[in-house]
Amino acid sequence: MIRDNLKKEISPLLGLCIQAPRTSRASLVKGTSRSLGNAAGQQALIAHWQGIVKSLDSFLNTLKANHVPPFLVRKVFTQIFSFINVQLFNSLLLRRECCSFSNGEYVKAGLAELENWCYKSTDEYAGSAWDELKHIRQAIGFLVIHQKPKKTLDEISHDLCPVLSVQQLYRISTMYWDDKYGTHSVSPEVISNMRVLMTEDSNNPVSNSFLLDDDSSIPFSVDDISKSMDPIDISDIEPPPLIRENSGFIFLLPRTD
Repeated sequence: MIRDNLKKEISPLLGLCIQAPRTSRASLVKGTSRSLGNAAGQQALIAHWQGIVKSLDSFLNTLKANHVPPFLVRKVFTQIFSFINVQLFNSLLLRRECCSFSNGEYVKAGLAELENWCYKSTDEYAGSAWDELKHIRQAIGFLVIHQKPKKTLDEISHDLCPVLSVQQLYRISTMYWDDKYGTHSVSPEVISNMRVLMTEDSNNPVSNSFLLDDDSSIPFSVDDISKSMDPIDISDIEPPPLIRENSGFIFLLPRTD
């Protein structure tokens, strides 16, 4: 329930994070990056991403204040980042307007905000959350890389986007458009090779889907939680005043030898 509540809180922001606002995107295309006005525009660009970071910070502080074991905190954030990955990646593959060069720069800047949050939160609480964003990170890496026509399918599938399937690579490659420099996507030869591979995989129902599924299962057992808890000696804990002053709870008071 706690995890799902955070999902609901950040979902509206994720819808705004996958595509740069038109006015800000226009300033990016014009290349006015050094102007004071564009500096304010850049700040506005990442405002939605900073909203997500603010929610993550508040969530983490609440968990810490309530002494939730770091093991459990890591598990929750791993699933939250997996959810972010699925939402952003699927939106990218379903909307051609999101597959532009300048939009790739926008999402890349936003992902840097999340990476910085993971760094500040430390491995103790963030764990491997950053690794859960590998699909959207690699897809954005493809959008912003230069000289795409010179890249071979082997370079794209093994070096640049090793976690993406051929169907996903084909989808991004054919929807890509450059609204900033006018560059082209991968070569016709690479597109042709992708089609051949997709035809060979057509009998595999799993490979036919290019979208990701959100895993809402519980990624730990009750036994995992019990093992992560620090041993506590009840006799060392001072009861709150309401209990301490009630004679019916005198058995809870620390004993003095």
